[in-house]
Amino acid sequence: MQSSLSLSFSSSAAIPRSGHSSELSRAAPSSPLNLRFCGLRREALGFSYLKRNESSRVVVSGQARSKKVSASVSANGSAPKSFDYDLIIIGAGVGGHGAALHAVEKGLKTAIKGDVVGGTCVNRGCVPSKALLAGLKTAIIEGDVVGGTCVNRGCVPSKALLAVSGRMRELQSEHHLKALGLQVSAARYDRQGVADHANNLASKIRNNLTNSMKALGVDILTGVGTILGPQKVKYGKIGFPDNVITAKNIIIATGSVPFVPKGIEVDGKTVITSDHALKLEFVPDWIAIVGSGYIGLEFSDVYTALGSEVTFVEALDQLMPGFDPEIGKLAQRVLINPRKIDYHTGVFASKITPSKDGNPVRIELIDAKTKEPRDTLEVDAALIATGRAPFTNGLGLENINVVTQRGFIPVDERMRVFDADGNLVPHLYCIGDANGKMMLAHAASAQGISVVEQVTGKDHVLNHLSIPAACFTHPEISMVGLTEPQAREKAEKEGFQVSVAKTSFKANTKALAENEGEGLAKLIYRPDNGEILGVHIFGLHAADLIHEASNAIALGTRIQDIKFAVHAHPTLSEVLDELFKSAKVQAHFPSSKSEPVTV
Repeated sequence: MQSSLSLSFSSSAAIPRSGHSSELSRAAPSSPLNLRFCGLRREALGFSYLKRNESSRVVVSGQARSKKVSASVSANGSAPKSFDYDLIIIGAGVGGHGAALHAVEKGLKTAIKGDVVGGTCVNRGCVPSKALLAGLKTAIIEGDVVGGTCVNRGCVPSKALLAVSGRMRELQSEHHLKALGLQVSAARYDRQGVADHANNLASKIRNNLTNSMKALGVDILTGVGTILGPQKVKYGKIGFPDNVITAKNIIIATGSVPFVPKGIEVDGKTVITSDHALKLEFVPDWIAIVGSGYIGLEFSDVYTALGSEVTFVEALDQLMPGFDPEIGKLAQRVLINPRKIDYHTGVFASKITPSKDGNPVRIELIDAKTKEPRDTLEVDAALIATGRAPFTNGLGLENINVVTQRGFIPVDERMRVFDADGNLVPHLYCIGDANGKMMLAHAASAQGISVVEQVTGKDHVLNHLSIPAACFTHPEISMVGLTEPQAREKAEKEGFQVSVAKTSFKANTKALAENEGEGLAKLIYRPDNGEILGVHIFGLHAADLIHEASNAIALGTRIQDIKFAVHAHPTLSEVLDELFKSAKVQAHFPSSKSEPVTV
């Protein structure tokens, strides 16, 4: 699930962290935020990078063992001389397991500490399978059920609900079915059956992942991880003795939790976050969704398909503020305007009171700029879709002189952690939502892989502009790289020209065969050298189509080369084929690829 956060508040964020609770306090940042969950970058938060140093990376292998905590935190200032592990990962989410997979392949002895934050998706299937082949010992520390946020309260159940909403839309569209020559009686759904589908999917994947790890003989260490000092971590459950393990390198991968702004009272029944909404305990007749980003859009797709009326409450002056403006405008015309959705923009939900004694949920709206009262809504339910917040309190960062910035752990481009004085903390890294560079599960995994490359002696810097993102509405939205305004701002600063190419799904045979011609693909590029700056897609299976563009950016492939790639006909991939072919590059730069072989 993804979301957008566009808020303004008066106090700094504080997120409690314990073995059994991940509730976010109502405090929030002191200055306006416009956070994009799919691509939340430190620059968007106004963070400044601290000074960067180089640190050596040496791999040490040690025997796995644990011991009781016998020293106070104040006595843990010096680094150990020998280590239990090459790598400890605090957080059993997608990022942690992406790092673990790569560490196993690299031959590191790895410990992963998890407290059900950041969530693991399908990665737990591929990690154990490859680790088994390598025959390497891996330890996983988990504070609750396997799978964390992604499997239990995120990616997996949300896609199950969206699959249902997609089927319902097809069956409810008489015009669409008639065009295909189909006749279907009125479509209905069973709410509990839909909820069971989401829950059963999560349970199935969770069991598969657990069994895969057990089959490997993975040590599952249960508890919450806390850094005691350099290269030293304790873990344990409340009411039980703590244990200490040491490692040559430590990765923090604790993820995030739903962000609830000040003034909003969540009761889990009528005022809910995405965690509650995924259970689908009821389908309200009228629901307000606070935030029109990825999480909000996806849930609007689900609720309207199931018969609800939706009202968006957005702090900025336009809906979908994180998208390329042209794509957002088209998406609004297709995803919002024809559906039972209305919206209030440029307003904050200053106070939300849950339903009590038969009274409706009450939402007080104030002007985002003047803070003057604007309106009051009374609805059946309210979903708080204002993004995610880092889950970093209670990590023991004070023991290594690390201070968070609005909850995020400061890192450099190699994910190395800075201390309060701007110095790099040796052998300590932070990946995923906890560092705020880009709040995406697959970004966290990529960051983890990058870190493992570094600790095994190979320098690596991840290009975050090559990481794609998607919103799984019907139709879907996907993107990679810069939006057009971002590209033009960059061009003005660096002195180059920007060009834009577009192609419509209405020109694609496969899309027309599906009677799904509504869609647009947009390419933003440099006409002088063919560099791809960004690609944005709205249309059928946009989330699958974006990867050709993201891989091109990652590999540095220029338009003048990729336009010669061959695409099967008739397929949706030809949307990208036509897009690249329509771009006009002024000069041809020599390609770095090898000479073709004639067969």
